[in-house]
Amino acid sequence: MISRLQKEPKVVGVKQSRRAILEGKAIQVFLAQDADPKITEPLEKICAEHKVPVQMVSSMKSLGEACRISVGAAVAALVKA
Repeated sequence: MISRLQKEPKVVGVKQSRRAILEGKAIQVFLAQDADPKITEPLEKICAEHKVPVQMVSSMKSLGEACRISVGAAVAALVKA
């Protein structure tokens, strides 16, 4: 669930999330539905290739709030501690 982003180790943003996925550190990826598909679609493909579960979130604003940042976020990932 998205509430896990408040308590567990995470990375926020496209570059950090992509790196975590490629390095095998990502446990789950969250993508904002209202984010630019040019950003989210490649990450969704990488997640499928690396068998990382993806959860869609309604908006960038709600994803940013869940990550406890003051701006919206297109992508966030839970990572191994």
